[in-house]
Order: sequence, then structure tokens, then C-alpha cells
Amino acid sequence: MADVLDDADIARILAITAHPDDVDFGAAATIAAWTDAGIEVTYCVVTDGDAGGQDEDFPRAEMPALRRAEQVAAAKCVGVQDVRFLGYPDGRVEATLDLRRDLARVIRQVRPDRVVCPSPERNYARIPASHPDHRAVGSAALDAVYPDARNPFAFPELRDREGLAPWTVREVWIAGSPSPAHFVDVTATFPRKIAALRAHESQIAQVDDLEDRLRGWLSRNADLAGLPEGHLAEAFQVLETA
Repeated sequence: MADVLDDADIARILAITAHPDDVDFGAAATIAAWTDAGIEVTYCVVTDGDAGGQDEDFPRAEMPALRRAEQVAAAKCVGVQDVRFLGYPDGRVEATLDLRRDLARVIRQVRPDRVVCPSPERNYARIPASHPDHRAVGSAALDAVYPDARNPFAFPELRDREGLAPWTVREVWIAGSPSPAHFVDVTATFPRKIAALRAHESQIAQVDDLEDRLRGWLSRNADLAGLPEGHLAEAFQVLETA
């Protein structure tokens, strides 16, 4: 298991996700604790979630703007002000060189100490965590962390035309991993996770048991972490990348 950097040594964190709401399901309560501690957090959302939503009568052309607005509102619930969208098509993301370059660009712009991203592995215990967009974004994000963002000769246009110097990310936290080994006690910030998720009204309006469902997931994580009964935890796989 990797040694986890102390949050006191972290100035900036970049959370890379496939869709609006992914970060809120996977890590919002942890992110609330980070921003409370004064850490600057940026979101990079690869798609606009244009294939999402529950209302078949809602105009599809208006879905991207709605879901962007929902993610911005959700981010504010956990203290995140900087939300960036790459505009890739929902449901059709692949770990291409273009996506790697676009993520390396954001890494060089934000210069994070820690990156949060989805798992590139299929999780057979939790199939929704293994949406193909999640796995593609996870793969591209890890490639952008190493070697692309740190290598001055990878995507040289980023340095030569855009003035973006190489940047080495020190640590990656993978959400939705089939083999998590690091758990964060989020009992105190859980209400803000729920508030963030409720901001995604187009996705969860018909989910009556959202809070109970989340409590169940996070309680199981807390049990794995050996936390006292009644506590809640978010789970990650942590990689040393520096």
C-alpha cells in the first residue's frame, strides 16, 4: 500500500471525472473536508453528461447546459469554485491521444499535488462504477499524469505554443477502484455530499432512497476501515506517482 501524503502538504487537487455527478458520488464528502482545510480543488469533467437525465421529454439539445449548471451548483456545496468541462460526447469516450493531451493540458494549468480520477479497471462488485466512460477517463488520466504532463517532450505544443511547463503530480487517488485500501472518515461532511448530489436534479429526482443508499455504501466502507459503528467513509486506491 502506498504511503499517503499528509493533507497539510497538499496545496492543490485536481479531480478528473467522466460525467457531471461522478465526483459527487465518489468523493464529494472527502473534497468538502479538503476545501475546509484550505486546499484548492479544481474539477475537470470530460463530458457534459448529454446522454443522461430521466425525462425523455426534456430537449436533448438543452441537456449539456443543464448538467453543466448542476455540476457547478454541486461543486459549490463542497467548496469548489473552479469547474472545467472538456465537452467530449457522453457514452463515447475513449482513451485517445487527444484526451490524454487535453488532460495533460489541464494538469499543467492547475499544477496539482494530487489527482483524483476514476478507475480504469472493471469493478465486478459494483458495475455502475465501471461505465466505459469512467474506465476510459481513468486510463487517460493516469497516462496524462505519467508520462504526459511531466514529460517536456510529450505533446510539445503544450509547452511551445501554450507556454505550459511540465508538471509532476505527486499522488493519485482512484475512486471506484475494485481494490481500495485507503478510507476517509466523512461522517462530518456527509450532509454536504448529499446536498451536492441533490443539485443534480435531472439525475436523481426519481431516486427516493438516495441518502439511505449512500449511507449503506459508506457504512460498508467504514466497516472495512475499522471505524466505529455509525461512521461513514469514502474509499480510494492511492498511487505514488512522483
